[in-house]
Amino acid sequence: MNKWIPPFFRRKSRVKRRLAFPHISERFLPYILKLRKWLRRSAMALAVVAVLMAGLYLYLRSQALPVSKISQTSQMIDIQGHIIDTFHAGENRRSVSLSDIHHYVVDATLAIEDRRFYDHSGFDLKGMARAVVVNVQSMSAKQGASTLTQQLARNLYLSHERTWQRKLKEAMYTAQLEMNYSKDDILGMYLNQIYYGHGSYGIEAAAMMYFDKHASELSLAESAMLAGIPKGPKYYSPYLNMKNAKDRQYIILEAMKEGGSITEEQAQTAYAEILKFQPLGADQQEGFAPYFRDYIRYLAVEQIGIDSSLLNEGGITIYTTLDQEAQAAAEESIKQIMPASSEQQAALVAIDPRTGYIKAMVGGRDYAKNQYNRVFASTRQPGSAFKPFLYMSALQSGFMSPVTRFKSEPTVFSYDEGRKSYEPHNYGDKYAEDYIDMRTAISGSDNIYAVNTIMTVGADKVIETARKLGIRSRMQPVPSLALGTFPASPFEMASAYGIFANAGLRVEPVSILRIEDRKGNVLYEAKPAEEQVITAAEAYVMTSLLESVFDDGGTAHRVAATIKRPIAGKTGTTATDAWLVGYTPELAAAVWVGYDKDRKLTVAEAHRAAPIFARFIEGTLSAVPPKYFRVPEGVVNVLIDPVSGKLAAATCPNRRLESFLAGTEPTEVCGSPVDAGNGEDHGEGQGGTSNSKPQKQRSWWNDLKRWWTD
Repeated sequence: MNKWIPPFFRRKSRVKRRLAFPHISERFLPYILKLRKWLRRSAMALAVVAVLMAGLYLYLRSQALPVSKISQTSQMIDIQGHIIDTFHAGENRRSVSLSDIHHYVVDATLAIEDRRFYDHSGFDLKGMARAVVVNVQSMSAKQGASTLTQQLARNLYLSHERTWQRKLKEAMYTAQLEMNYSKDDILGMYLNQIYYGHGSYGIEAAAMMYFDKHASELSLAESAMLAGIPKGPKYYSPYLNMKNAKDRQYIILEAMKEGGSITEEQAQTAYAEILKFQPLGADQQEGFAPYFRDYIRYLAVEQIGIDSSLLNEGGITIYTTLDQEAQAAAEESIKQIMPASSEQQAALVAIDPRTGYIKAMVGGRDYAKNQYNRVFASTRQPGSAFKPFLYMSALQSGFMSPVTRFKSEPTVFSYDEGRKSYEPHNYGDKYAEDYIDMRTAISGSDNIYAVNTIMTVGADKVIETARKLGIRSRMQPVPSLALGTFPASPFEMASAYGIFANAGLRVEPVSILRIEDRKGNVLYEAKPAEEQVITAAEAYVMTSLLESVFDDGGTAHRVAATIKRPIAGKTGTTATDAWLVGYTPELAAAVWVGYDKDRKLTVAEAHRAAPIFARFIEGTLSAVPPKYFRVPEGVVNVLIDPVSGKLAAATCPNRRLESFLAGTEPTEVCGSPVDAGNGEDHGEGQGGTSNSKPQKQRSWWNDLKRWWTD
């Protein structure tokens, strides 16, 4: 009998499935169990790796890349858009967009550096494997495996030390670059920062240095040549080893041909092309407008507030008013007139009176020896060049006009209520010993007339006028002020005279038009102030008087034949300084010559300012048609008798056309009064000019012949 088992202890037995191949299953069962265990562990490991990778990805995505220390070269641009200077802290670098780089450069760079650039995600595994095979076969590091992204990460953020820590950082930054930038962005950054030798970083700086071209203008041969340099700038520079450079160019052209970007014929033609390299250092323009460039740097940093590090490393662009043709004319004029053996100095500044643009600036004869900019020297006496401010005050006074007469003779003037006296002298102690008018006094620079004028209108009024016209130097209300005994800078003088040329409107001088950052954002833009400081009529009458300085008998008549256009100005001579400040409707300029240590000038040395001025004006404006000074409303042109200052009738023996502020013209008549006044002979009237032919020195016919005859 079977023993009874209580239900509670009964176990339901399972029917075991019969194995199809019992012996085989039993044999491999341990291995199957191990495989299942390994697969489970592998799956768990893969899951952990996936989580870690996802975490790493999210971490890298959330982390910002380090700040790049790569500097950018800043540029100074002239009025025509030409580069006149670059600023950089040892690295000549200028970034351009990828679209401004010729595709030959892109193709050549990819062919030799990273063929699979657009196919990998920063790490080229196939390239690494190929490099390992090649290097093992050659038993040397013959082929590198770094991608462009890896090179960019290393150059932007890391040193070139060979450590595992640096390698790990490079990999991390490479991944971040690929995450944050497109392939085109990475390629553009690479081409803008890679070193091409001789201080040039980036393809734009290299193209300008080697070929004086923009990166967008490079030929296939030039592109292949430049693409080979970064591998070893000292080894593959055409300036240092042309054979190595040509060999490298051939390898790159072959790689481009194999990649399909060029044909066999293009490769052969490019290799055979004879390249025209710039002389090394020719792009630096060290000798051009150095005083102006220093002035721009000073304004940008000290006045506008541009940080000096931004100027030297920030890739900013400074757009200036400099005219290279005017600057070249200024430098050449001084070079031609001043003897090479002389130690005498010279300064020249030219301003467009209509816009205030500083067109040219020469602060001395040799910048390499002395960087002091004499254009802004406020220690030189302008002499008689100051007199236009005196005579402007006289014209504005209402009781003096161009025909007001004083006697030119040795005179002692008393002032300060008779407690003091002043005895001026004419140059060479030459006096007319007769009464002369304002035009004659200006033309011949008569000092006695000038002091009589300041005693008549008051020295305080003269200072007030000079201040309105922009003279900021120290002045005192004494009789000698009329003779320019207080200093003024060439810059102040040129700007003040420009007001006469611009119908009394003062436009603040400007040399920097705008400043942009490397992305084209405007950091600064000039907005020069304008102010009508004298009337157009007053400016014209003063201009008419100053034109006589270039007439026969005038102090600048020796250079009149050089200038083939209407010109007005004034000479100034002291024992140590010589000036000519003048203007046309388009250009105002001041020229000073002298010695830095107040050495007295010889007669020959004092006569050098005028020819420098004349050569500069005509050289700068040679392509500009001559233009008359426009006669504005409020001016009356009448024929006068230069001896008596009266209106000149037809029967008057001497007649001269003279300009007056309306209401200040003479009313008395010399000769028969029937022919005087508003008659046909003198064309009197506001804003008018005379159609008659004067018979004396101020003949418009003679002026016309001088302006238009070579």
